[in-house]
Amino acid sequence: MLKKINWKLILYCFTWAVCLSGLLVLMSFISVKKNTQKCTDLKVMLPGNNNLIERDEIDRILLESSGVLVGRNLDDINIHKLESLLKANPFIEYAKVFADMNGVIHVDVRQRKPLIRIINMANVNFYIDENGFKIPMSDNYTARVLVANGLIDEDFSGKVDTLSSQMARDLFRMAKFICQDTLWNDQVEQLFVSLKGDIEIVPRVGDHKIILGTADSLDTKFRNLLVFYKRAIPKVGWDTYKTINLKYANQIICEKNIIDSAAVAPVEIKRPGDTTLVTKLDSTLN
Repeated sequence: MLKKINWKLILYCFTWAVCLSGLLVLMSFISVKKNTQKCTDLKVMLPGNNNLIERDEIDRILLESSGVLVGRNLDDINIHKLESLLKANPFIEYAKVFADMNGVIHVDVRQRKPLIRIINMANVNFYIDENGFKIPMSDNYTARVLVANGLIDEDFSGKVDTLSSQMARDLFRMAKFICQDTLWNDQVEQLFVSLKGDIEIVPRVGDHKIILGTADSLDTKFRNLLVFYKRAIPKVGWDTYKTINLKYANQIICEKNIIDSAAVAPVEIKRPGDTTLVTKLDSTLN
């Protein structure tokens, strides 16, 4: 007895065969059209207003690598070469070049975003971008970002590169932490690396410096600083202290601007919610 014919399976296979044949015909049509299609326009997408690289520079890269594009056959234009050349620019993080069915070549570019500006011991300036890569300064635009200087031995060759020193990695981590918090982003004006190798903060408000040491335990250090600002500063004023040292766990050590026997005053910081917190701050800062 013959088995029952599986018409559902036959219909399924026939449908796939028709779709595959149609796809092959479409691909052939696209290939033939590409051989005869000319470039009708060039559209460059460069988001943002603060540009490390301008549209003119992108046009120059395209022109020098492949000549005038509009009016040429698409088959004669090396799209992948154009894309590779754009990606090689130190200010470009992402580049995509493609042509549509109407002969328009699209160039989508995403720039790198500087996070912090470094001035090393050799007085060489460069940025560290949001992804932790060193990039050069731009002749077109100076980014308004956090600045760090002092005893920084991170070298820069002028090309996009990774960070090589622990100090540079600490500065990157600290800048990222600061920029993600609106309060500290407004309060911190500059980072400075002292001769002892400590990272210090130069604040916008107050005649004092804040010693952080390294980028370890940033959450705890800035939480302690916030407690100090809220509890102590209203009582003594912004210009009472010369330094606010947050290097050590669970305490703040302050040095007064007026040199006297009580110039150094340690402040013990308790865990959040500890009822002795306010009393401790008040008793040690008076």
